Order: sequence, then structure tokens, then C-alpha cells
Amino acid sequence: MSKKSSYEKELEALQIELLKFQYYVKEKGLKVLIIMEGRDAAGKGGTIKRMTEHLNPRGCRVVALSKPSDVETTQWYFQRYAAHLPSGGEITIFDRSWYNRAMVEPVMGFCTKEQHIHFLQEVPSFEMLLSRSDIIIFKFFLSINKETQARRFSERRENPLKSYKISPVDQKAQELWDQYSIAQYHMLLQTDTNINPWIIIDSNDKKKARINTIKSILSKVDYKDKADKSKFKIDKNIVKTAKEEMQSLNSSLDQNVNIDNNIDYIYKK
Repeated sequence: MSKKSSYEKELEALQIELLKFQYYVKEKGLKVLIIMEGRDAAGKGGTIKRMTEHLNPRGCRVVALSKPSDVETTQWYFQRYAAHLPSGGEITIFDRSWYNRAMVEPVMGFCTKEQHIHFLQEVPSFEMLLSRSDIIIFKFFLSINKETQARRFSERRENPLKSYKISPVDQKAQELWDQYSIAQYHMLLQTDTNINPWIIIDSNDKKKARINTIKSILSKVDYKDKADKSKFKIDKNIVKTAKEEMQSLNSSLDQNVNIDNNIDYIYKK
């Protein structure tokens, strides 16, 4: 039997803490919603897998919705997501969420400019309603650079076990990198709130991203028999605020692109 790496040991210890937290959520009837967002190939699926692999599936659901049906496109935008919100005693993880309308949909032309702007204006109030209904919300954005995304796309194409992950949207992700950056900037600008802030995770290193995502959850909640707080100390080089991410996005763009006043650039193909 091979010796466990330091990463594997730390991950296992954190997974035990997640299980303790799940028991507490069930016992107290809490409602926990974890939103996982990020560019294509940011590592959302892998992070979710490590978070959930030892949790009781009866009290934890992963929601990954496909594109809306013809009927769903006629409904209130949040309706199909609201149907999957957590009940008492449950942890629900959204592998992508209503924030599709903040980045993928406007950049790829799946919604209009008006629908995009209306969404950005409406979502803080929607999330406020969820919080007032005692839903505990964690919003994560896994952030990677353009080079990391290109490398991971290449690895997917070469690996038969991962090639299913490549989609037409992925194929355009590199070409439309700047549009995605501007869309992300405006998403953070308008939807990062004091009550429901974004937690930015540098995901260029998948293992560090997984560890620090779990720590970001456990450091903010209390539960029975919780380990010493030193076990949940986050790496500030990995976990960042929305403001820090916005500054990084701004500096990464061409100087001719005004990120604050050029939302129309998102819709240029």
C-alpha cells in the first residue's frame, strides 16, 4: 500500500470535517447552498467530487442542469433553479447555476443584452430572498489563466476518458477570452454583496484549489466536534476577494479596452 501524500492526508482530514458538518446540517435542519462557477476547465467537477465523495448522498445533491427546454425558456429565469434549492437538513451543490446568464449566455449569444443586464440587476435581490429564507449560501468562482485553460483543453482532447467534456462552448472559450473576462468583471461588480459575497479560488493548481475551497466552507460554519481552527487556515494566495479578482481582470486586458464602461464588448463576436 503506497504512502499517502501530504495532500491526500489533508484532504482526508477535511473530508472528515465535511462529514461532521453534514451530520450537523441534518440534525439542525439547516439549508446549505454551494454555488460552483468558473470558466471551462477551471476544475469545478473535480472540486465537487472531492467535496462530496464521502458525504451521505441522501443529504447532499449535486445539481448540473442541461440547457433549458422549450417550456423552461418561457418561464421566469430563476424558476428551474428554484426547484432544486435545498430543503431542511440538506446540502445542495450547483455545478454551474443561474450565473450562466452572467457569462456563458451573453458571450455565446444565448441571451440578449437586455436579458443579461436585467439578470445582473435582479440576482442580488433574488439571493437576498434566499438568505432571508435561512438558506446558507456559498458562492465560489474558480479562476484560471488562459494558458492553464488551453493546456487542460489539450489534455482533454488527448484523453479518451475526458474527451466527453469538450463541447462547442469550450471550443470558443479561448477565442472569446476577453469577452468572458469583461462578463466576469461585471458579474462580480454587480453581484458581490456583503451578505452573499463571491469567494474567488485560484484554480491553476487543482489540488490547492480543492483544499482551499473546502477550508473556505468549514472556516465559516460551526458544528459539533469541529477541529481546531488552525486546520482551516486558508492560503491567501489562493483565496481572494471579488475586488482582488476584478483588479486582476482589469490589468490582464488590452489597455484599449475600458472594462468599466465597455460592457458592449461582451456581445462582439
